[in-house]
Amino acid sequence: MESNQTSPNLIDITMPALGADMRDGTLIEWQVKRGDKVAKGDIIAVIETSKGAIDMEAYHDGTITELLVEPIIKLPVGSVMARMTATGTEPQVATSPALGTTDSTTATGKQTPADTRQADSPPTVRVERHPYLARHPSALVQPSPSRQLVSPAARLLASQQGIMLSGLTGSGPNGAILLRDVPAKPEQHARHDIKDKSSSMRQAISDAMSMSKQQIPHYYLALDIDLSIAKAWLKQLNQHREPEQRLLITAVIIAAIAHQLPRYPALNGSCHDGQFVPSKAIHIGNTISLRDEGLVVPAILDADQRNLEQVMASLREITERARRGRLRSSELTSATITVTSIGERGADSLIGVIYPPQVAIIGLGRLRKAPIVSNDKLCVGDVMTVTLSADHRVSDGLTGSRFLTALAKQLQHPEDLL
Repeated sequence: MESNQTSPNLIDITMPALGADMRDGTLIEWQVKRGDKVAKGDIIAVIETSKGAIDMEAYHDGTITELLVEPIIKLPVGSVMARMTATGTEPQVATSPALGTTDSTTATGKQTPADTRQADSPPTVRVERHPYLARHPSALVQPSPSRQLVSPAARLLASQQGIMLSGLTGSGPNGAILLRDVPAKPEQHARHDIKDKSSSMRQAISDAMSMSKQQIPHYYLALDIDLSIAKAWLKQLNQHREPEQRLLITAVIIAAIAHQLPRYPALNGSCHDGQFVPSKAIHIGNTISLRDEGLVVPAILDADQRNLEQVMASLREITERARRGRLRSSELTSATITVTSIGERGADSLIGVIYPPQVAIIGLGRLRKAPIVSNDKLCVGDVMTVTLSADHRVSDGLTGSRFLTALAKQLQHPEDLL
């Protein structure tokens, strides 16, 4: 993430906060070099977090002028990693590697001009006169040619599962072992549940949810929505489609939520220091289970600008990339509201905990057969309990109930979402 313009020309590129639960991340790989021109949205680095490897994007058009740290290095959120100039300003590509005026040394203290380092040599980390590095020399990493490179998250997971690192093949730079290289749940190394609770992923979720419950005054609403018409409509629509092309009821509901949210701005936005900032964009975060022990919440960006087919395609794509650990930073930082689903295997209703700094979360229960009243007659229909957890500092129950009612009416006309 880029922030804190240090001069009229320079923009700091910092370790991004990819969620309220993130405290630090590991720079795995730069995908740019000094002097490269980048456009907003280009991938400039790979960051590893407890949620997997994340593609870090540029947030401005411009030119990379300095790379201040080298992989593999763990840094707190907000640490300056590089600098760039924005398009329209004069690029100032650094000719010396240490903030332009200071020398650059390896962790052993030897002079190491980056320009003379061989491309295939083991990575080193320069000790630069940078505020963070000066305060935290322990953050520096000096791998030796014979040492196996392992990211902190991969080392922790391997340790928790009792896996020998020497038996793994790394897919990162110089063969570094990343989180995605550690087998998910090898039967021979399965541990008791108490071990899972101590995992970094579980701790991160615990921290975010504890903060939410302590700081956000929640209110909760629930509505049973008759989805008989939507389900029958989907069945007809999918009957001639291949399985991988079929539309899911979850996509129909997300598209309906995106269609209705502009009328309820108090449910869509973020709250910082008690100040609500409504969002004009509709970016719907969708919870995805990872390896049966953790969640990520990538967003379907501009969901209100997509038709049902496009929402379904986005849902498939982010789910597949989330489980491969290749999400983009914008997808993890942009959500303006979250939808969480229990799926076919779960309970009838799901009451979510708001993910800070958002102000609402919608829970989708199990689609089930249930008695309904239609035209004063009792019959059996397809029903889903949809819940809303919202921030009472920003909205009240009347707003929330109106939104749920509008959503229920929208779902009686799914054809409008195509």
